[in-house]
Amino acid sequence: MDPVSERIEQLTRRHFFSRTGIGLGAAALSSLIAAETRADSTAQGGLPTLPHFAPKAKRAIYLHMNGGPSQMDLFDYKPTMAEWFDKDLPDSIRKGQRLTTMTSGQSRFPVAPSKYKFQQHGQAGTWVSELLPHTAKMVDDLALIQTVWTEAINHDPAVTYICTGNQLPGRPSLGSWLSYGLGTMNRDLPAFVVMTASWSSKKDAQALYNRLWSAGPLPSKHQGVALRATGDPVLYLSNPAGVDHATRRRMLDTLNTLNQREFETISDPETQARIAQYEMAFRMQTSVPDLIDIKGEPKRVLDLYGPDVETPGTFARCCLLARRLAERDVRFIQIFHRGWDQHGNLTGDLPMQCKDVDQAGYALITDLKQRGLLEDTLVIWGGEFGRTIYCQGKLTKDNYGRDHHPRCFPTWMAGGGIKPGVVHGETDEFSYNVVKDPVHIHDMNATILHCLGIDHRRLSFKYQGLDVRLTGVEDHGPVKGILA
Repeated sequence: MDPVSERIEQLTRRHFFSRTGIGLGAAALSSLIAAETRADSTAQGGLPTLPHFAPKAKRAIYLHMNGGPSQMDLFDYKPTMAEWFDKDLPDSIRKGQRLTTMTSGQSRFPVAPSKYKFQQHGQAGTWVSELLPHTAKMVDDLALIQTVWTEAINHDPAVTYICTGNQLPGRPSLGSWLSYGLGTMNRDLPAFVVMTASWSSKKDAQALYNRLWSAGPLPSKHQGVALRATGDPVLYLSNPAGVDHATRRRMLDTLNTLNQREFETISDPETQARIAQYEMAFRMQTSVPDLIDIKGEPKRVLDLYGPDVETPGTFARCCLLARRLAERDVRFIQIFHRGWDQHGNLTGDLPMQCKDVDQAGYALITDLKQRGLLEDTLVIWGGEFGRTIYCQGKLTKDNYGRDHHPRCFPTWMAGGGIKPGVVHGETDEFSYNVVKDPVHIHDMNATILHCLGIDHRRLSFKYQGLDVRLTGVEDHGPVKGILA
């Protein structure tokens, strides 16, 4: 391509409009219209056509239980399985479905009933395991989907799929899409913040990669910013030794001038993204220390989250920080809690995992509700797949393990746009197949986007000649049964 054509190809829409009189008028009119129609008038950036309709939620908090929580030990009550103890899972139920290599070589697939007691709670009589006593108290605030499913059967493609809409790495994550489409509501904090909490069960857990909160082909300013529990809360946020705040400001001003000249020369949008990121980092030097300082939180709030809230990095502390981020209008907050991969010793490890998240999740919902934030904050809880009813390894009445199972698993949602106190979908008596109202993970992501005022079919980005979407190209849509 010749230099002139290449320069034209690289021009951004904003760069083009800024150099044409008629375009300037059109851009001004467009922004006036957008300001009048945008439900959230405090937002900066984002696409002028969004939201597509009035949103019920302004922000979202995603609590991801990485590893695959066991649905029949937590939410999917299957009392008839007690009669099936150590009997083989029928072929009529398995239906030749794909298995992992961890159990495909087993000579038999003995049914392992849950050893935990269940009770009904709330007005809808939602069944909840004794492992989640705090969650049981808030079921009237939740919509529980029993029938989420995915095609992925191993951790990395499964969590990549649920976070980015594709099993292969490289696509934008959900939080990046929201930052790109809706913009930011707080100029001093990122639109998308990620935390990885500590966990209490076995020490080894599935690895998490920062591509799970990557912007992919979107401008890099939309990627998630990881908030750390030790050292600098954000990497490289502190000034190096001998550099004070005024010196850093002068350095950035000079660097921004050079970057602006670079942009005017080659029109690369990433140059503007780099300027924005430097400025955001400078503002975060003040906003982040204020965010993570919980000394001003009342004792009743700290007691609500439980004793773990005093320890940085715990799920309880992350949930409290999520509430503090939400009240500062951060658009999307995601907490990853690892250690839910119970192939063996489930009854030893699962109770510890539940203890990590049960009170903290309840506290987050309660805290948001008491502050009037739940009505416009969407909260999501779930993993990347479920577990098998059959045992992996040795089976006893008191202990068992479960392999990965992608065909049905639970997710709950609460807050803005969600109908409270409902249970959606049904699985068969073995919690192995969906028998009513299946919900693909694309449907779940379409529901999240819908609550934030986005038609998932109309949010796309041109990449490698394709209009890339979070929810793929097949026919998916919001789960109407759980929408308020």
